Amino acid sequence: MRLPMIILLVLTIWKAGNGSRANELKADGKVLELDESNFDSAISSFDYILVDFYAPWCGHCKRLSPQLDEAAPVLAGLKEPIVLAKVNADKFTRLASKHDIDGYPTLKFFMHGVPMEYNGPRKADLLVQYLKKFVAPDVSILSSDSAINDFVEAAGTFFPIYIGFGLNETVISNLAVKYKKKAWFSVAKDFSDDAMMLYDFDKVPSLVALHPSYKQQSVFYGPFEG
Repeated sequence: MRLPMIILLVLTIWKAGNGSRANELKADGKVLELDESNFDSAISSFDYILVDFYAPWCGHCKRLSPQLDEAAPVLAGLKEPIVLAKVNADKFTRLASKHDIDGYPTLKFFMHGVPMEYNGPRKADLLVQYLKKFVAPDVSILSSDSAINDFVEAAGTFFPIYIGFGLNETVISNLAVKYKKKAWFSVAKDFSDDAMMLYDFDKVPSLVALHPSYKQQSVFYGPFEG
């Protein structure tokens, strides 16, 4: 059956429009530009997306923009990619109002469609380090002193760090499920006497809590429930 020329033209335009929309939402390491036509689609398309609600005239927004540009390809390259996006809230006021935006810039982090206020650092490298927490495994299993050191270093200074030495994994898993957004959790399966000295505990099982921002640490010997 031959279609009238006008129908063919309409179908061609429709396909082109949808193709450009799809390209728009690719996590290619660039900061996505969102508006009322593609915002909901972006939130549903990506498991993790940080959205910057900005105003073009805002000085803080102008300083933040290059930091997001720098962080975007790094976050897009993670095993669990994090997408960065921005919305001109001064232009798309209904969208801003829907998300309770009352100041610029406002950053919101959407995890599986659920928003939370982002109050972390805004410098590119620190922003990357902070956001990695939300896509990390609930519990990291560490099998050597070097793995422990690497874990602590990668965790950074923004969240408390809990390491269970010789501790039942279930105990840590229960904590991690409850406090995943607020701390790092790990179980050290193998470690040396040097690690015991470094983290200042003398028996197992033990739970070491590091508070990097306060440069403090504490040790809990139980009893543990799991």
